[in-house]
Amino acid sequence: MAGRKTDRLTATAVKGNKLGSGLHVDGNGLMLQVSVGGAKSWILRTVVHGKRRDMGLGGLSTVSLAEARELARQFRAIARKGGDPFAERAKANRHAPSFREAAEIVHNDHAPSWRNKKHIDQWINTLKAYAFPTLGETRVDQIRSEHIVRTLTPIWLTKPETGRRVLQRIGTVLLWAKGHGFRPDSPTDEIRAAHKALPRQSDKPRHHKALPYTDVPQFIAKFRSNGASESIKLALEYLILTAARTGEVLGAKWPEIDRKRKTWTIPASRMKAKREHVVPLSERCMQLLEAAQTFKEDDKGYVFPGTLSGKPLSNMALLMPIRRMGDDITAHGFRSTFRVWCAEQTHHPREVAEAALAHVVKDATEAAYMRSTFFEKRRELMNEWAAHVTTSRAKPKRQTKRHR
Repeated sequence: MAGRKTDRLTATAVKGNKLGSGLHVDGNGLMLQVSVGGAKSWILRTVVHGKRRDMGLGGLSTVSLAEARELARQFRAIARKGGDPFAERAKANRHAPSFREAAEIVHNDHAPSWRNKKHIDQWINTLKAYAFPTLGETRVDQIRSEHIVRTLTPIWLTKPETGRRVLQRIGTVLLWAKGHGFRPDSPTDEIRAAHKALPRQSDKPRHHKALPYTDVPQFIAKFRSNGASESIKLALEYLILTAARTGEVLGAKWPEIDRKRKTWTIPASRMKAKREHVVPLSERCMQLLEAAQTFKEDDKGYVFPGTLSGKPLSNMALLMPIRRMGDDITAHGFRSTFRVWCAEQTHHPREVAEAALAHVVKDATEAAYMRSTFFEKRRELMNEWAAHVTTSRAKPKRQTKRHR
């Protein structure tokens, strides 16, 4: 009787970059797991005491294909004889790293796939501040739910969002430990047990504070009369008119602007979804850009430069003038204002409004068929938004000298 095909993988294939994320079967329960970030580790799927179990055999960087096959053979043999390969490996494991060491390895492994430097720093810094003091020197194979509860209790209610992030990051480190053969069990159970043992958090997700769309024209008129620099005034109105994110506007450069087509092409590297986004520009936007020409340093410079040459405006440069006006809102909140206006004041389909905000379609089936960017429909929508925003507004005066 022909058996199932084994040894499907090759050393060249597992070391290359052609294997996509997911599980790749070698045979006899051995699989290579490739993460979204490209990390590769071995998993053995076998039956222990009548129950299917997955065992991490280590990462590809430390365990070769031949070694993974040999380990899989040994552990399957133990399971066939009625033994527990997880318990046997735990007994033999005397060199599991501390949580601190494991967290630093995970951070270094994942950092190249994270494009947001702020997130890279925050990931390890939150663990240093809230997890290392209690878990830092504990071996990853010895961490249990009670240790996690003890770690998170001081911040779980006082800093709920931070507490949830620390819990998630602890889980990531422990899952790495299992995948690399340092834990005999699944840490998911420990994480769930810890979460259930912690008190219930009462806070609700925070939304960016937004202005009612009926107040936007008056807000802009008021904002342009305050003491902010001309660059800041133009940048904020441009942000409102394009419904773009703050970082996208502040990072805008002149090569991204096509005056003839009246478009602003934001490169994928600066988009949250990592996909290029082309924004149709209204006549009002073009007027703002014409006024911003006063600040132009060179063809590669920022459209809305900051006080330092070659640097853009900062997030606080937009927020502080708003606060000084006494408005309890954020610049990012104008995206919400725009979305509510779309729903209540226009007949444009939801898909067009979502595309204008560069939102990603979350439903996999819908996303598979949603190939259009609705560009022309978005141009109509943005022109209507500009008409609303600029009600009773005069054109900005082109500056004769640079103001910072």
